[in-house]
Amino acid sequence: MTGIGGGVELGAQAARSRALAVLRVRSRALAVALLPAAVAVILLAGGSTGHLVGGGWDAARWAVSVLALLVLAATAAVALVVARARPAVTPTVAVAEESAPDLYRMVRDLADRLDVPAPSAIALTPDCDSWLEDRTHPAHGPPPARDHDDLSDPVGPARRRSAAAPVLVIGSPFLWWMRVGELRAVLAPVVAGTGPAAHPDIAAARRFIRGLDAAVAATSTDGRGPLARAARGGIGGVSRLLLRGCRVHAAEMERGVAAAAAERAQAVDYGLRIVAQEQVGLAYAGWDRLLTRVALPAWRMGRWPSRLDVGVVAALTELSRRDRLAEGFASRLGERPACDLLEEPGLMDEAVSLLAARLFHGGPAETGPDWAPVGWEEYPEEVVDRAWRTDAARLHRVLDTLGVRRAAEGAAPGTDGPTLSRVLDHLTTTPAEARVPARDPAADADTGATSGTAHHATPGTGTATPDDQATSDPQAATASDPQAATAPDPQAATTPGPQPLTTPDDQPADAPAAPGSADHSDDGNGTEDDDDDLAGTTPRGAALAAGLSAQLAREEARTQALASGTAPPPPGTTTGPAATGTALWDDRALPLLPLQPPRTGREILTAHITAMVCCAAMDTAGATPGLDWLDGPTLLVDGARRADLALHVRSLVETGDPAPLRAWLSDLGVRPEKPVRLV
Repeated sequence: MTGIGGGVELGAQAARSRALAVLRVRSRALAVALLPAAVAVILLAGGSTGHLVGGGWDAARWAVSVLALLVLAATAAVALVVARARPAVTPTVAVAEESAPDLYRMVRDLADRLDVPAPSAIALTPDCDSWLEDRTHPAHGPPPARDHDDLSDPVGPARRRSAAAPVLVIGSPFLWWMRVGELRAVLAPVVAGTGPAAHPDIAAARRFIRGLDAAVAATSTDGRGPLARAARGGIGGVSRLLLRGCRVHAAEMERGVAAAAAERAQAVDYGLRIVAQEQVGLAYAGWDRLLTRVALPAWRMGRWPSRLDVGVVAALTELSRRDRLAEGFASRLGERPACDLLEEPGLMDEAVSLLAARLFHGGPAETGPDWAPVGWEEYPEEVVDRAWRTDAARLHRVLDTLGVRRAAEGAAPGTDGPTLSRVLDHLTTTPAEARVPARDPAADADTGATSGTAHHATPGTGTATPDDQATSDPQAATASDPQAATAPDPQAATTPGPQPLTTPDDQPADAPAAPGSADHSDDGNGTEDDDDDLAGTTPRGAALAAGLSAQLAREEARTQALASGTAPPPPGTTTGPAATGTALWDDRALPLLPLQPPRTGREILTAHITAMVCCAAMDTAGATPGLDWLDGPTLLVDGARRADLALHVRSLVETGDPAPLRAWLSDLGVRPEKPVRLV
């Protein structure tokens, strides 16, 4: 224990010395600001006592006095902006003590064992991380009321105000996947950080840094006029200069705080922490996969899964069944899950799920006709089926634009609807037809002018109506890391990065994503990467892919225009059992963490053809839509997943040979000449 205490003391001393260095930067800045005023006072005092007299001294007194007033005014403006700027707050779902008394009791017991103040409150975040967050700024509202028997009460009002600063933020997937003991072990180094946070010097240094950071953010917006822009630029420049001066000291201070907290937590459940960290990495990977392959298709269809954390458990349980690397994880399910520490875990999961939809997709804060919750049992019909039929309808609208016949000459009556045969016949390439070479810009321009004209169908029908004839050049979608998250507090427990989940049923790395599971965006600008991708398709496939890309770009632009024209939800909107904190963070720039992996033209074409095949299989062969917890939307035939469709669709797209796909359809009894129902 002596070694542990020595390590804690060393880390705390290092953090305090760095905090003092940060405060010295503040003191030096104040001294520089007061220097002209001090000189002016000396000159004025010298003149009043008859020592500094004469015309030159009088001019110096006036000049220095004016300069001092200007510097003091500028200093007051900077100080006012720094004091009034609202520090950034992570969007979370607040957990009231009455809704989770066991969780609060566990955290307080943990703080008691660590001999540190207990966190003032607990909140959940839709991410796989945990940290402490200071919300003592007046803009964050009054601190929560504390019971008389709280651990921090005996030390008096001053210590209570200090201990009320940190809020413990817990990643919601941890609560549902981890057992109670594992969660306790993971939270130990996080809760231990409340000790250094209560130190006056460290707390003051952190407030100064947060104030400067908030001031930089507040002055980054354009002013209404030249004078306002100049004032904002000056205040922002001073704030940035001070931040640069504090950067190294602040980083070392947080490193010392983290070291002290980790050293103190060594005495609590050390052996269990090693096992718990493995569960952290597994939960991270399962959560990422659930968001990108399962939740994202639902969000794009105007539905948000109301039990995302339950889905994490289901996905990781499925992994333990498939993957030998996950053997032993299922045996943990017999222990008490950490979500039992909540009184109503279902309502809390729903609130976190809606917050995740807002952060990662940008959905509204409240449910409505076009933004409704969906349960996992309804997911195949409400999401998978609708996504496939929407993609199939878009495919036929683009075929109409390209002038492709709905039925072959001499076909039987009633077969002129949206059929799979129409798609197969159009993409079939004879041996004499060459595959697409590297395209030249002139040909791209002609193709874009032809395929950029789109038709939009009335919802619920397969008929097309002419749209404007303007050529559309879709812009490249910004790709962002789906694993990206809000920067964690240095006090947080170190969590391993996401590990790839491998299962025997996984598709090859180059297999197309499930329909509706990837972003409907494409480069479309004639870049070299897109040229290389379309070089692996046929000429007809390339033209169809370009048309689909242009159509998707227009739909995305229309959706963004509608979203930008809507007013943000009122502050303080409540969701589920607790407020999601919309009053504490700027929700006008949603999504904050978009999950938009870019897709190439060939991937878009493959996804749409796959969707059309699935629709034909459902309407003519009795197949059903399904949900795979690890791979998202899937086609079920006689209750079994068919994972071999992607190979045959890829053969059609790359070579124009429909024979493998037609053989697959024949084996299942799918009739491609029959019209299918579209959205």
